Amino acid sequence: MKRFHVHVNVDQLDRSITFYTTLFGAAPTVVKPDYAKWMLDDPRVNFAISQRGRQTGVDHLGMQAEDDAELAAIGTRLQAADAVALAEKGTTCCYARSDKFWAEDPQGVRWESFHTQGEATTYYADPVGIAVERDSCCGPFAADQ
Repeated sequence: MKRFHVHVNVDQLDRSITFYTTLFGAAPTVVKPDYAKWMLDDPRVNFAISQRGRQTGVDHLGMQAEDDAELAAIGTRLQAADAVALAEKGTTCCYARSDKFWAEDPQGVRWESFHTQGEATTYYADPVGIAVERDSCCGPFAADQ
């Protein structure tokens, strides 16, 4: 069963953690100096926030697949819609190792479909696994972002 994903850019991580913890009635499952994530079952959502110097607000939406087959099915549907902007294998992003499909809807809303294989110790690592500082790892960006 897939899990809906929302990632929001914030300018004050501590205040945002307090707000969302109160709203969800649950503490985050992951807290880092620049990132927090709630893996909620009611509603079934992977809700993440980060403070990385980007414009505040909703960064992207997505679907988290339970396994490789579920991700492949999502990828096939995105390819049929001619919407895949980037396919990633074994990427490190948001303190996790994942395979992903990035897409854009007709309005320009970015969608991340992914299957997570495990945790990572850094927010981002380049494709050969070297940790690097970068404003974000979350998919392709329009020129003005």
